[in-house]
Amino acid sequence: MKTAISMLSAALLLGMALPVHAQTQPSSSDHAHPAAASTAAMDVPAAAQAPVEVVDAFGKALVAGDFAEVETLLDPSVIILESGGAERSRSEYLSHHARSDAKFLSGTHSTLTHRRARVDGDTAWVASESELHASKDGKPMTLLSTETVVLSNTPEGWRIVHIHWSSRPKKS
Repeated sequence: MKTAISMLSAALLLGMALPVHAQTQPSSSDHAHPAAASTAAMDVPAAAQAPVEVVDAFGKALVAGDFAEVETLLDPSVIILESGGAERSRSEYLSHHARSDAKFLSGTHSTLTHRRARVDGDTAWVASESELHASKDGKPMTLLSTETVVLSNTPEGWRIVHIHWSSRPKKS
């Protein structure tokens, strides 16, 4: 059961971490999925672009295992909710789930399907929906993932203060 929860927790993260590919120019590794960026339904006004870039940078850093960058983008008091659990600080996340999330993400592919972002003063939110492709015990699996990221505009720039991840298996 713990393995299934760990796999699902890591999969939840994938919804956030890999949409960066749908936001940027395609790389050579993206050629197998060239429609990802053009098929995603995006609702991101210009005022919300900077927070979206932080969300994407966080995901990219996590996939790369760049924990120094992950630390920079998370507020020290961030709260991360997933699978009914909570990590109540940046240090708790970095000392617990971050490494297993990065390991899982390195072997997965995500397609961003929808994204909406808004800014209100010094607070922003970014809501994303993704389809996650991974394998478990050598068998392919597809998960539908949702995430909400709340950011605060600090003197150091936009920082992530809250993340909520959720996913479920895609029905065939």
